[in-house]
Amino acid sequence: MSPLDKKINEHFGGLVVRKDLVKAVKGNAIVPSYVLEYLLGQYCATSDEDSIQTGIETVKEILAKHYVNRSEAGLVRSQIREKKLRKIIDRISVELNDKEDVYQATFANLGINKVAVPASTVKKHQKLLVGGVWCIADIEYQHDEDEKTVPWILESLKPIQLSSFDFDGYLASRKQFTTEEWIDTLIQSIGFNPDSFGKRSKLLQLVRLIPFCERNYNLIELGPKGTGKSHVYSEFSPHGMLISGGEVTVPKLFVNNATGSLGLVGYWDCVAFDEFAGKAKRVDKALVDIMKNYMANKTFSRGIETLGAEASMAFVGNTQHTVAHMLRHSDLFDELPTKYHDSAFLDRIHFFIPGWEVDIIRGDMFTSDFGFVVDYLAEILKQQRSFDYSHLYATKLQLSEQISTRDRDAINKTFSGLIKIIFPNQDATNEELEELLVFAIEGRKRVKDQLMRIDQTYADVRFAYTNPQGEEVVVQTLEENQYPAIYYKSGESDSEPAEPSTPAQLAEPVKKAEASGPEEGHVTVKENQRGIEFDTLFGAYVAGATKIVLTDPYIRIFHQARNLMEFIETVARVKPDDERVEIELITSEEEFSSEKQLEFFEKIQKSCLPIGILFSWTFESTIHARHIVTDTGWKILLDRGLDVFQKYDANDSFAISNRLQKHRSCKAFEVTYLRQ
Repeated sequence: MSPLDKKINEHFGGLVVRKDLVKAVKGNAIVPSYVLEYLLGQYCATSDEDSIQTGIETVKEILAKHYVNRSEAGLVRSQIREKKLRKIIDRISVELNDKEDVYQATFANLGINKVAVPASTVKKHQKLLVGGVWCIADIEYQHDEDEKTVPWILESLKPIQLSSFDFDGYLASRKQFTTEEWIDTLIQSIGFNPDSFGKRSKLLQLVRLIPFCERNYNLIELGPKGTGKSHVYSEFSPHGMLISGGEVTVPKLFVNNATGSLGLVGYWDCVAFDEFAGKAKRVDKALVDIMKNYMANKTFSRGIETLGAEASMAFVGNTQHTVAHMLRHSDLFDELPTKYHDSAFLDRIHFFIPGWEVDIIRGDMFTSDFGFVVDYLAEILKQQRSFDYSHLYATKLQLSEQISTRDRDAINKTFSGLIKIIFPNQDATNEELEELLVFAIEGRKRVKDQLMRIDQTYADVRFAYTNPQGEEVVVQTLEENQYPAIYYKSGESDSEPAEPSTPAQLAEPVKKAEASGPEEGHVTVKENQRGIEFDTLFGAYVAGATKIVLTDPYIRIFHQARNLMEFIETVARVKPDDERVEIELITSEEEFSSEKQLEFFEKIQKSCLPIGILFSWTFESTIHARHIVTDTGWKILLDRGLDVFQKYDANDSFAISNRLQKHRSCKAFEVTYLRQ
């Protein structure tokens, strides 16, 4: 096990599970992950491999014997009749038969209904009345001559979720982890490999959890298909409800005036709308109006009575166009149905997750390490819904007075939610508080900037804060930095041609280098920013050089060697065909697989010879600095070396990010150009 896995098992023994086990036991059972992990948590919550294998077989046996597959429902009903089976796993929903004054259950997969349920059971588990709950149930069959009598008898019912929870123990165990370790633990608990994500990408994943720990939190995520937008809401928590197709009625969501029964918002912590985007979708205007009121005031009306609820709302949908296209021609909410593409509705959104920053899910992004049983993490989040940590930054950081009350509330709720998830002991450092506040401001600013495109009556807002040194810091969205030529807020068309591939940070030193030769300067690139190329970063500065020395201690494994090769390709593009260039690499030797490292270098050396590039390398064990020095007098300081790109699928020859650097997401890095 990795050091982190050992630490997780040491402090949360019995509450964690190896995340790849879900796939191992799922088979053809169409059940949420939290159901499977509940069972795995009973039998596989250990680090002992033999116990894990035994537990897997036990869970497989339970699923094979008790999970009701719809295609085998008739066989299961027969087994219950013949007294060969009584315990089943199924999704059960309950309705009140007001004519007979009884509660009756419907078993989704077993295919039976009108099964009598005691009122005490319904009172104890009220979510049975709305949407249904996965349960382990004991059921019997007793035939009666009376045709009106239902032969199915529900003996007992137990929702699949934790029965007890020690919050103080959770807080004590959290103190044993560093911030980085804890974030990685949470990412592994969601099911992902933290090595596949940068810090900003990890925070974007964690924002998806805020609706489960923050009351009346309104979140939207729009982006390309296949990025896992709805995964958290369908698989992660028994306290969330995902509405497929994004269409729902007022009685189903809020209240049925005819029966007086509450809708989804009265029983679930989070109600998520899948496939929310789509201009052609039919939308009930009455639903939009009541949602506006609920999202703003936490209340809705039933006749003359006003009711309140605390369910958070998440809206997820797919976009059809690139960010640059949407900014050029419309706005980032462009894909929404017309009735939802309304400034009053969108102004209720607290945070806009930029789904275009989230990579399409690949196989290597899933983890085989340990994480919390998702039901345990769901209870952690639920326990904190009544807390408010928005005050934590107030003594050190001050929001600009220009920020309106609604904007301030949105920022505070996002900040509070992230504190609950990452720092439940409220022990974040000043730097960590500032990082989360900036992130929360950006998420709300993304909403407000688009509102000013949709409705020009909205006043421009200066999203800024004052840091502990008394300096005002203005926050910008990543899109604002990346597409400065088309990130206008007025909605008026820009007459000048856009250059969306050139980040704003590169405007000074690099553009000057392209126009009139290289000059000294400094470049800052944010995490997940795109549009970065070695040709743009280094081309003008290595042009004309006959000797280039690259110092980078981390050119050891495949993707680092590939970065080196791409840097050499940049040199090859700016080098005259009749000139010879020497490139010397100073790096450190790989401790465990130096043979592979040497193989990379030898292949690079061999491929470069025919084009007049002489590549050589030297191993030094004490180097730490990363820079490029040319015999033309330039020194380029690289805080991350050449390793500036996030992970991408290097094995897919047809992936555009594999072929073109500018379409890759970047890590956060800085480059300084000095003339020696």
